[in-house]
Amino acid sequence: MVATVALLSDVHGVLPALERVLLGPRVADAELIVVTGDHTWGPQPAEVLDRLAALGDRALLLRGNADRELLQMSRGLDVGLADDPLSVWGAEQLRDDHQRLLDAMPEQATIEIDGFGPVRFCHATPRDDEEVVLVDSRLERWDEVFAGLPDEVRTVVCGHTHMPFLRLVDGRLVVNPGSVGLPYGRAGAHWAVLSGGVVSMGRTVVDPDELVREVVAGSGLPGVAEWVEENLREPASDVQALGAFGARDGR
Repeated sequence: MVATVALLSDVHGVLPALERVLLGPRVADAELIVVTGDHTWGPQPAEVLDRLAALGDRALLLRGNADRELLQMSRGLDVGLADDPLSVWGAEQLRDDHQRLLDAMPEQATIEIDGFGPVRFCHATPRDDEEVVLVDSRLERWDEVFAGLPDEVRTVVCGHTHMPFLRLVDGRLVVNPGSVGLPYGRAGAHWAVLSGGVVSMGRTVVDPDELVREVVAGSGLPGVAEWVEENLREPASDVQALGAFGARDGR
């Protein structure tokens, strides 16, 4: 049984944000780091995969929808993203060892954690890596996405929507640590820790000028300066993100 687990998600190829989170004492001291997918689709996909792989047995890496799609594209498969320059470029950055790493990643996992019992980790929901659930999703919606989940699993950790939240769903605890690289709601690299039956939601504040400068200097993405300004300088608000995701939540 694991005592302390750090939760990261949705790094999206933003290496400087990941480095700062990994250096923080709460994450650095964790017995296990679980990263719930979407490591790629961003300005430094290869660099982020290399950094995560270097964590070795200290980390459990799950595969998210963006990782799955870029892996398929790197092998010449059409996943409907040929018109997205970032996806096309990102797929080209994946080396053979990156493909093997992504192939080996599970889409979800269950781990016994002290104070929580069996915890299910997934990218979006336990049944689909693209499905959307939100902090204010209806209970009926949660019943749908948790269909088939064993009763003994009383905690579920997910990512995908880039917004941190913690809520109860009919007695089952749901944790979304938010996004390390592309946060929605407020700036900063978001994470969480499970320890002793307690969930701690955390945020590593990153100076936006430093973040922009470091990503631009460390990425070969064509037009990276413009991309960074549009996507990293000022994150979308929680109101904007909930409005954008709401239709995909079935409401």
